[in-house]
Amino acid sequence: MKNALFVIPFFAATALLASCGSESETPVPATPATAEPAAGPSLPAPDQETFTRIFAESCEGAEPVNTAVCKRAMGSDVVTCDYGLGEDTYLRHSAGITASEDGTEWVLADPAKICAEHGAHHTAS
Repeated sequence: MKNALFVIPFFAATALLASCGSESETPVPATPATAEPAAGPSLPAPDQETFTRIFAESCEGAEPVNTAVCKRAMGSDVVTCDYGLGEDTYLRHSAGITASEDGTEWVLADPAKICAEHGAHHTAS
């Protein structure tokens, strides 16, 4: 019985070593494929100054933006800006901004709705 237990691992190891040399060789690519970044203009991250300007240009007659914080979720095309108007220091309102069609500037995602919320007249840009 002792010899049988010794012989089984020996045959398993021999079979394993014999199969190592029988693998077919597959060609390895010369250079690994890398994802290229999307071409196109990139806009700087919007800040309070950027949002204040966009809001003032889009919503004629609205109170000026007092404070704003803008953030974008990973992979999203829309940046969400929370803001306060006039003397309000709280971020009570929220608006989405997106890149313009030509990708050169930020614009309000739904200017008519945002301006209507604040009793202002939307000016087409």
